[in-house]
Order: sequence, then structure tokens, then C-alpha cells
Amino acid sequence: QYFRKLVRRHAERRAIEQYMNEFSGKISPEQKLVQLTTEHLDYRKNYYFPSYQEGWKVMRIGKVSSSMNSGAMLAIDCEMVLCHDGTEAVVRVCVVDNKLEVKLDTLVNPLKAVADYRTHITGVSKKDLEGVTCSLVDIQKSLKKILAKGKILVGHSLYRDLYVLKFDYSRVIDTAYIFKYANLPTTSTASLNSLCKSVCGYSVREDGEPHNCLKDAEAAMNLVTAKLKHGFNDPIEIAENSVPEPDQMKLLAHRIPVYLPCQELLKIFSGNPSIDEKIDSRIRGEFYSTCISFNDIDEADKAFDELDGQETKDSSGRLQKSVLLKRDNGDVAGFFVRKMVYGSRLSNSEVLKKRPQPTENTEQKKEDANGDKRKRQRTSKKHAKKAKAPVVE
Repeated sequence: QYFRKLVRRHAERRAIEQYMNEFSGKISPEQKLVQLTTEHLDYRKNYYFPSYQEGWKVMRIGKVSSSMNSGAMLAIDCEMVLCHDGTEAVVRVCVVDNKLEVKLDTLVNPLKAVADYRTHITGVSKKDLEGVTCSLVDIQKSLKKILAKGKILVGHSLYRDLYVLKFDYSRVIDTAYIFKYANLPTTSTASLNSLCKSVCGYSVREDGEPHNCLKDAEAAMNLVTAKLKHGFNDPIEIAENSVPEPDQMKLLAHRIPVYLPCQELLKIFSGNPSIDEKIDSRIRGEFYSTCISFNDIDEADKAFDELDGQETKDSSGRLQKSVLLKRDNGDVAGFFVRKMVYGSRLSNSEVLKKRPQPTENTEQKKEDANGDKRKRQRTSKKHAKKAKAPVVE
């Protein structure tokens, strides 16, 4: 069964690629965005799912030629909780069509022990799931039904939703992949909220407001509609001010081993840092993350600059450092500290471009040239004298 699934999925992907190459003029504008998604550098890494594993469903698109000409789309978004076994489970699923009509909006029972409901993010609490009977299997059946006849599935960082849904589908548009960014690295993507501000001119949610599954699905569809209507072929600017000022006064520490108390982190930061354990800590498996708060933005920037560690960028292009903390018992723990704002420092080539070019001393250059000329004349005279000297045998 594993081998059959693998062969079937690869055969379907090859058939789609071959059709798009041979009949590029016949495919729909929506399908061109599917193609744009598959051409992204991170597509193979994120969209080749372990669909051979138990519980996964592989959705076939049917006849390739019919699907490639279809422009029917559905947008999806999910909310997930963290379970005690370290995995994520879906607890709400929303689907809208290209007219933003709701096709699916339902809560899902994870059917296993939940460690963190992430209510501040998901908007879903333990009480909300009481009496819910809908399961992941039910959602998979619903998706197969509404995606019939090769409809395109839209979402922002859609692979995350498909992974938690255990649903392998190849005809997708990832709104994080179809735009180019002027101030982010090539492989980086913008958040849904930042992208909607830049492309659609509105915010999906206000500062501190939890995610709304339905609004996020609508936002993804709005981004695709804007892309189809206006093109957005030139790189777009993701504004740094899309990060609220209170968040710019923080640094995010992440991939912290769970055995390391968060208050011990404060010893590596300058200034007057603090941690609100009740609000900011996020546990995920063997690691957790937390926010370090400072009195102002300058203090946060200075604390980051003074950290001893290798500076890199995260997947969204934000600066971060890999740091080591020596504990009182002699153990050493490693984790990452990241800035909250987008944007990057100048590269070496950019720094060189901005440096003023050294002014040339014209008189000195002329004097050097005359000196070189006299030197060449003396050398040529020496060669002439050697040529006229008699040869002694």
C-alpha cells in the first residue's frame, strides 16, 4: 500500500508538470499561480508529505487536462493545539470559496490529551470543544467531497494546514509563495497579516487579537484575487512598522530546552529585561519559546547587539543569534534569540556602495606619471648603451 501511494503521487505530479510544459498557453490564470507555487525554492521541502503513513489521505485530481483549465478555488485555514505527545492537532477548520461564501466552518475533537490550547492564538478553549464529535477523519471526508473535480486549494503557508490535516493534495496555491519581497531574503515569506497590509491595504487582525480561522481563510482568498487582478509582479515592500511598537521592545528566545528555567535567560541580556511567564511562554515538545521585554526599543536593540553569538536570519528574514548560556551547575544550554522586526543590516557589498569614493590628488597623480616617464627614459638609455658596447671574444 505504501509503494502504491508513493508511485501514484509521483505519477500525478509528473503528469501535471508535463502538461504545464506542453500546453502552457491553455492553462487557466489560477493554474499559473499553482505553477508559481511549485516553482518556489521551498516547495519540495514543505509539500512532499509522508502520505504513506497511517491516517493520511491522498486526494487525486482526476483528469489532468480538465483540472488544468479549471479556475475553481477554495481557501482553507486551520487552528491547532499542542498535544501531550508533542504533536499538533487540528481543532477548527474553515473553508471559503472565491466569493468568500463559507463552505466549511467546524470545530474538531483532537481525540487525544491536549497540553496547550493556545487560546490566545487559536481563540479556541477547552470549553469550546466539549461535546464536539467531529473528528479528523470526518474533516478529511469533507475535504474530498468539496475538492472534487480538481478544485484549487488556497492557503497561507498551506503546507502546515495540510500536514496537521494529514491530507496530501497537489493542486495548491500558497499565498506566501506567489509574491516577491523587496526587503526579505529570497526564500523568506511574510506573515499573512503583513502581506494583507501591503497587498490588500487592511489588517487581518488587530494587535493582540487571537487568530480568526474564517478571517484568515478569507484573507488568503483576497490575496489570490488581488494577484490575479493586479499582477503584483514587482517585489513588494513588507513594512517594518507592521510590527507593533510594544513588540519591537521585545526579543524572542526560542528553541530553549524545557529543562532550562526561563528566568535564567535574563543573565545573558544587558539592560533591564523581564519575562512574563504566564503570557509569553510557548511549549512545543522538548523546547519552548518566550519573549524578553525591555523598557524601550533602543534597549532591546542594544541587548541584541551585545549578545555573543553567530548572527543569522530566520525563515522570515528577521535577524537572530545562536547563543550559549553557561548555567550555575556548569552545564551549557544553547538556544536562539530573534529580533521582532523585519529588515536586515547592510551586506558588505551594500556597505561598500554607500562608502564615499576616495578623491584623487590630481597634482600627485601627474607627478607620479612624470616620474614613471623619466624612469622609463633612463631605462631605455641604459638598454641603448648596452647595445652599442663592443663584444669581447
